[in-house]
Amino acid sequence: MTTPTQTQPPFIPMRRSGWATRRTPVWVFAFLAVAVAGAVLVSLSHKPSQSQRASDLAAYFGDVKGGIGSCAAGLRDSENAYGQVLGGDSADAKTARAIFTYGANNCTLAGNEALTDFAGYQVTESLAGYNLDTADNDVITWSFDSTAVQQDMTAVIGAATPAARSTAQATLKTAIAKLDAQRAVVDAIWTAARKAAGGGAAIPALPA
Repeated sequence: MTTPTQTQPPFIPMRRSGWATRRTPVWVFAFLAVAVAGAVLVSLSHKPSQSQRASDLAAYFGDVKGGIGSCAAGLRDSENAYGQVLGGDSADAKTARAIFTYGANNCTLAGNEALTDFAGYQVTESLAGYNLDTADNDVITWSFDSTAVQQDMTAVIGAATPAARSTAQATLKTAIAKLDAQRAVVDAIWTAARKAAGGGAAIPALPA
């Protein structure tokens, strides 16, 4: 009997790769679930308490005072000197100009290292929801406005004619109004933060 001629290659079962048939062990899924749960618990455990927020806010206000304090003090000195000159104490005009110049320079980043450091201040994470970063930027703007006010004071007492003095006083009035508005914006943010965080931390005083 003649064996039939084979027209197709012999069938050879394909061997499946171990990667195709291997299943992920159950313990891997269990490990991932535990890791996720652990991350959630850690996140909850780091949520600051009300007392911690109040403490951090007090520390923040202290840092603000350290950054802006000398600028604020210089502006107060300028305001006092300006009032004395307007009150008729012309002998103090030269001294007043020196006070204005020093105070104006001390409210710039180039002239005040503490203010420069504060410009890069990072608010702690526990206070992230209180909009304090915006307040910090507004404080820097307030310091620039303080410089303008003190320069305008110099222009007023140095005016050579009544007309020039009147113009300088009008410019100064506008600058003071701008300074007051900026201070009000900052105070509103700080007041809201203190109310939310609780505690009795003193809000930094910004003169105007």
